[in-house]
Amino acid sequence: MGCGTWAWGNRLLWGYTPAMDSELQQVFDYCVSHGVTLFDTGDSYGTGRLNGRSETLLGQFANAYTGEHQADICMATKLAAYPWRLSRGAIVKAGDASAHRLGRPLDLAQMHWSTANYAPWQEGPFLDGLMDLYAAGKVKGVGLSNFGPRRLKLAHQRFQERGIPITTLQVQYSLLSTYPVTKLGLKDLCDQLGIRLIAYSPLALGLLTGKYSAQGPFPGGLRGFLFRQLLPGIQPVLDALREIATFRHKTQAQVALNWCMAKGTIPIPGAKTLAQAQQNIGALGWCLDAGEVHELDQATRRSDRQMVQNIFQSR
Repeated sequence: MGCGTWAWGNRLLWGYTPAMDSELQQVFDYCVSHGVTLFDTGDSYGTGRLNGRSETLLGQFANAYTGEHQADICMATKLAAYPWRLSRGAIVKAGDASAHRLGRPLDLAQMHWSTANYAPWQEGPFLDGLMDLYAAGKVKGVGLSNFGPRRLKLAHQRFQERGIPITTLQVQYSLLSTYPVTKLGLKDLCDQLGIRLIAYSPLALGLLTGKYSAQGPFPGGLRGFLFRQLLPGIQPVLDALREIATFRHKTQAQVALNWCMAKGTIPIPGAKTLAQAQQNIGALGWCLDAGEVHELDQATRRSDRQMVQNIFQSR
């Protein structure tokens, strides 16, 4: 798997239609057959009129797959910290509902976001519920998302008291979002605590793919507004990506994903088409050398723009 691996981050939030089901099944099959077996979703993805479609679809895909690496498929979901989930029992119930939609036991159950910035008292019962799922044998592992070092240490202590490990921590991490590692020191802390760090949004909403330029065209809505603000200031990163991609005969997206793996994280890029899945797979099987990683790090420092941080990221 080269210098790391990546997982399929599956949101199914934008532009989904039922007609896409067969194409998404192809994407799933392609990923698993090429050794990508960790699939990350959430119980808040595809909700509303789609009625939890993301988990349901992933479960259907996994249960229908019969090829190589079938036994290695790992289903991870994130349980949303909705304001009405106030008790540990509510979290166990949420985990059971996700497993029902997936049609299989959960491999990894994660707290989708930290509530420290607005309701810190909610985290305790939520964490207890995750541990109850683990203690009952309903999940193989539990993880967190958007926890900063202070909240992670508190959570780790709570888990230690019951002898339950924290398996993973998800943070927004890419060449345009280094804050969780460079400022909060979460990679070093995770290494110390034996927690795997997962990088979500590793392509920065597509900014690192080379598809967009400061001259446009831009996507619509708030995403387009954000791109107009960021693109003029991130040119050093895009230039470095383009140079290395050309030398390596890779795409800029593949170089950006490989950089995440070189930093010891598991990136979870999304893929809604077979072409996107094939491009992502191209990030595996090779490694950036130390000089190339340093060049990209320096380009990030020269850029005067960074991706906006998730509002739920705690300290």
